[in-house]
Amino acid sequence: MSMRRKLAMGLAVALGAGVAGAADAPRFGQPIAPNDLAPWDISIGPDGSGLPPGSGTPAMGATVYAERGCALCHGEKGAGGPSGPLVGGGPLNPTDRDPVKLIGNYWPYATTIFDYTRRAMPWPQPKTLTDDEVYALTAYILALNHIIGENDVMNAETLPKVRMPNRDGFISKYPEKH
Repeated sequence: MSMRRKLAMGLAVALGAGVAGAADAPRFGQPIAPNDLAPWDISIGPDGSGLPPGSGTPAMGATVYAERGCALCHGEKGAGGPSGPLVGGGPLNPTDRDPVKLIGNYWPYATTIFDYTRRAMPWPQPKTLTDDEVYALTAYILALNHIIGENDVMNAETLPKVRMPNRDGFISKYPEKH
């Protein structure tokens, strides 16, 4: 028997013994407490479930966009930068092989903007925006895409009511939640 084959068989036996003994292994740690999990349980549903208190306007969002350096990644007024644009993109055409899919022409729910921004932005320091800042940035992005007006206020009541241009362009995996 070759040395490689002997090593492979020895490794297989060792791994098998390790798996068999894993059920009897010590259990380190403890179950996570609900209060410890709460800061991470921040998902927002398409219907607005999970939206926190707070509010923001496009004008407030323009200020946050400038102060937080959003233009470094997304360009002035969301027109495009290293991380891509937040505005633009024409209507989606089913015959187009590689359409430009952006917030204003692709995303089906405005609540997704809030959810994504809240958990992932700003890129170098995710989850550092206040809820008011996230509402304001969401309002700013929606206004830049001409989906809401310049004076509209976004909050837990108004944001889920925003009708995105491509809302009917998706078939939901979970239709009971919409």
